Amino acid sequence: MFTNGVFDLLHTGHVALLEAARAEGVALVVGVNTDASVRRLGKGSERPLVPEGERVRLLAALAAVDCVVLFEEDTPLALIDHLRPDVLVKGADYTREAIVGAAEVEGWGGRVVQVPLVAGKSTTDLVRKLRT
Repeated sequence: MFTNGVFDLLHTGHVALLEAARAEGVALVVGVNTDASVRRLGKGSERPLVPEGERVRLLAALAAVDCVVLFEEDTPLALIDHLRPDVLVKGADYTREAIVGAAEVEGWGGRVVQVPLVAGKSTTDLVRKLRT
């Protein structure tokens, strides 16, 4: 299985996604945007709040995660093509069409799983609360 994201300010919504992804199979690989790729995503000049090395370390410490891989590109497509996961997992906030790598994974016989979000749990919400 594979999922990816920024995972800035790790929260229970992230953990729920990772646990759901891990439940889909035997091993979970998590692709994490490098600091440079996060800045290119337009999440704001202050992001990421947590440097890539710390984000990787936090994710690797979770029982649901078997391997963490940084990727420098704007999308994880090259990593997905290289790993060829059987299952690609993303949060339900993504439409099927917006899930990078979905067509490729389904093309080699894999599946795409969309996991429901945990209401009110997001890094954006946490940042907003910290600022007020």
